[in-house]
Amino acid sequence: MRRSLDDSLRDRRTPTRPLASTKIGRMSATAVRIPQALGMLLAMRRVAPALALFGLVVACGPRPEPAPPPAAPPAPMHSEADEGLRFAELGTCALESGERIEECRIGYRTFGTLAPDRSNVVLFPTWFTGTTKALTSVVPGKLVDTHRFFLVLVDALGDGVSSSPSNSRRQPRVRFPRVTIHDMVEAQRRLVREVLGVTRLYAVAGISMGGMQTFEWAVAHPSELGRAVSIVGTPQLTSHDLLLWNAEKHALEADVAYAGGEYRGRPAVRAVQDIHWLMLSTPRHRAAETSRAEFERWVEEKERDTSFDWNDWRWQLEAMLRHDVARAHGGSLESAAKGVTAKMLVVVARHDHMVEPGPSEAFARALGARGELVVLDSSCGHLAPTEGCEAARLGTAVRGFLEE
Repeated sequence: MRRSLDDSLRDRRTPTRPLASTKIGRMSATAVRIPQALGMLLAMRRVAPALALFGLVVACGPRPEPAPPPAAPPAPMHSEADEGLRFAELGTCALESGERIEECRIGYRTFGTLAPDRSNVVLFPTWFTGTTKALTSVVPGKLVDTHRFFLVLVDALGDGVSSSPSNSRRQPRVRFPRVTIHDMVEAQRRLVREVLGVTRLYAVAGISMGGMQTFEWAVAHPSELGRAVSIVGTPQLTSHDLLLWNAEKHALEADVAYAGGEYRGRPAVRAVQDIHWLMLSTPRHRAAETSRAEFERWVEEKERDTSFDWNDWRWQLEAMLRHDVARAHGGSLESAAKGVTAKMLVVVARHDHMVEPGPSEAFARALGARGELVVLDSSCGHLAPTEGCEAARLGTAVRGFLEE
């Protein structure tokens, strides 16, 4: 078989000798080619009018639509001229994933006076989709006495103020690296140490995702804080928590308005808001707060809320989905709690549908004498710490714990 192939190829490479002499052969070929060329010219003259008409039709026909330009980034949500807002320029922030945030920066606000020995600093990171501007009406003077403590409100990565998909110049939108709760804490730690010159915090406190960051601080850097306060946060997500946050993530990714993260402007993504507000409180609280007659107006207002960038929403949501302070302890909260040296106040909402209170309660028990548990029992659910629910009770508990 191989011999036949070789022979066939050799035959194709060997030129065939002309039967007549070389000169006669060239003359004969020329004589044949001249009539052929004349025939082709005549044929082209016959079809030229048709070709010209075809070109005219193409030129006059409908032109294809030009490709749309790439989506412009949405307008910034937060102005750098915001009174009281400062930025810590950290250069490059290394992440757990091995990726890096270029031109990494952290937004923060301060209240009170820093003690000469820098021993009175209380760090308070933001909640999911929240900013330090929102915290200014909740924390200073209500949860933290700014006459005694130097309060630092800090914007978590991905909140649209600190480095985020929505505001990154070099890594915009979906090109922004994925972050974790631990990454948020590490960026805050650099703010505290490199910018504020503080090596040990009096306390770290936070609400919801801020509480998750508080747990991470207590476990990851036990010697660098004296007290910790988690308010409706969690050290580890339950299957119910995972179901909720995955539902929001899938609803966002499936919505055509999200456009894979390359949307224009600030589109409404109604299903995500519906899920979010459904879980923020309880059926009893929602029915009491919003009548049937008011529902259409209320739900339309919530569904049309586009104040928080959707890529930022997704990045912070995915950070929460990865959150687990016991990841280095085989998933054991009891084992993770053994390494915590700070005194800790753990506040949960008994009827919380957004952050299941079980893991926080278990962590508080595992702390033994170092842990204190406060249970908010209203029907407000995850909104229990807010005004109109149990804000007054919460304020008394947190201020008392910090001032012991």
